[in-house]
Amino acid sequence: MLFMENIDKIILLTILILGIFSFIFEWMQIEVTALAIAGLILLIDVIAVKTMGYDTFLLNHHNDIFKGFSNSAVIAIGSMFVLSRALVKTGFLVFFADFMYKWAGRWKWFAITVVFFIVSILSGLINNTAVVAIFIPFIIDICNKYHLSPSKLLLPLSYAAIFGGTLTLIGTSTNLLVNSIIVQYNQSLTNDLIPIQEFGMFEFTKLGIIFLIVGTIYNIIVARWFIPSRAIVSSLTQKYHISQYITEYKVSGNAYIIGKTFNEIQNEIEYSADLVKIIRDKKSILTDIENIEILLDDVIIVRLNADNILKFKSHCNILILPDIKMSQDELEGDNHVLVEAIVTQQSSLVGKTLTQANFRNVFSSFVLAIKRQQELLRNKVSKIRLKFSDTLLIMVPKDKLHKLKDSVNFVVLEELNIHLNYHRYWWLSVLVIPCVMFLAAFDVVPIHIAAVLGCVVILAMRTITVQDAIESINLSVIFLIASLIPLGIAISHTGFDKEISNVFLMLKDFIPNTTNGKYAFLAIFYFVTFILTAFLSNAVVAIILTPLAFIIAPELNSDSRPFLMAICFGASACFMTPMGYQTNLMVFAPGQYKMKDFLYIGFPLNLIFWGLAVWLIPKFWPF
Repeated sequence: MLFMENIDKIILLTILILGIFSFIFEWMQIEVTALAIAGLILLIDVIAVKTMGYDTFLLNHHNDIFKGFSNSAVIAIGSMFVLSRALVKTGFLVFFADFMYKWAGRWKWFAITVVFFIVSILSGLINNTAVVAIFIPFIIDICNKYHLSPSKLLLPLSYAAIFGGTLTLIGTSTNLLVNSIIVQYNQSLTNDLIPIQEFGMFEFTKLGIIFLIVGTIYNIIVARWFIPSRAIVSSLTQKYHISQYITEYKVSGNAYIIGKTFNEIQNEIEYSADLVKIIRDKKSILTDIENIEILLDDVIIVRLNADNILKFKSHCNILILPDIKMSQDELEGDNHVLVEAIVTQQSSLVGKTLTQANFRNVFSSFVLAIKRQQELLRNKVSKIRLKFSDTLLIMVPKDKLHKLKDSVNFVVLEELNIHLNYHRYWWLSVLVIPCVMFLAAFDVVPIHIAAVLGCVVILAMRTITVQDAIESINLSVIFLIASLIPLGIAISHTGFDKEISNVFLMLKDFIPNTTNGKYAFLAIFYFVTFILTAFLSNAVVAIILTPLAFIIAPELNSDSRPFLMAICFGASACFMTPMGYQTNLMVFAPGQYKMKDFLYIGFPLNLIFWGLAVWLIPKFWPF
């Protein structure tokens, strides 16, 4: 009987556990997992209501499944992507940063500190993934000038962007999402209950500034003395010396390698090259491949450094074969350049192979090789399904390089040519975002309406095109958040949030109901938040934990605000894993980091922020 009374909670718990495992182990793309969760909730709700006689089951109504797409947070986030794109396209951000960097002069670490502050401030105004995308090449350029390894500064770059995201309501999607949950909660209240005040635009700034100052000091210390140097700065390909690129070669009729084993070839070259697979007559050979004689028309898949790809081709007199055969003239002509590019999260290439994406025709370029951090690729280049943060080695005509640099699909890792792009009414993009923040800060209109109005102005004045606006929207983030909001509705409707909160409240028997006891609960709440965020999307964590704050706070005779702030800061400031935040993944590959780097560098910073948050949150937002 008890089982049947709680069947809705049990089903929801099962869906939640399956979703969490899918998020952690990447059974599907993160947004697909979120859509699958929403789909399961709707399917089970429909079956229960239509066939089992329930008035409601997991949702208040079947239409709740669509509320995410009309949610104010989703609208605001989507609009901010467009506004960020307009600001990025002008080149103003990099121009400004370059000016400040030159102003800082020859004082190396002072100049680097100034750049980190700029990144943080900008991340409080626009989407921080956009800021990091712009500044990765800029940071590499700084490393080149100061003879530093990019690994020294790229991880601090990501952290600086995260610090900035804690400064304002629009700094991170987590803040907007938690605020939208507050709005939904207030709408569900009866008349005799006091609603929770929505977040102000600069409400986070007090603690955010402290996080920014402490975090920047920490950044400079670890960058200077504790982050290992893994990449060498010189020319583009020498700059990274990135190993484990996967490329493929076709053994042609006059190939030097015919009749030789790979071991024999390795003894002849001065650099490292690993044979991964031989494809012969459309069949893969994987065992003892180094001792097998190479034959005519074999396709060999090799792992080697970026700067050795063409050397190996020349030595063996073989064809390089990403999607098509490429002539020596195409590869070595003066009209071509070799660039490395990171696949962005909103890239249309994610989940596709190069062939499916029609890469050569769309981008007028050739992909020579692919690198994926922490994973050994074995397939042909043209058959590898691309993921967010994959690094591509691309041969591109000089006159087509702008097509890659202007695309939202890539972050191109190459020296910068700093200049302002004077698009039509370019200055509007510099003014619109402060105006949006002003309108929201003074309660003229809600943030999502202000952001939409900003987009209308930008598009009406043709500062950017409609196509630019469409391409700028990170659909992965939009679908992720919009699909998870029904999960939050289901958690609240079934009373599952009360069950989870009861687990927390069991600690009341061991923690005294005093001010110190409230501090202890806050510490536990913040700790759980940043630990979960290290492995799950911050949106998932916000959806699950925010309703708990509404329940736990009254039980402790406390205001809910401190616990809500713990969620916002804890979910937005995660440093200890690459998957903890999008910007961490963006710098993972070009910095040649390992998982342990994030743990060694990021976990102490998480602990520092934990201590600061527990100490200062109740001072700024009293219990």
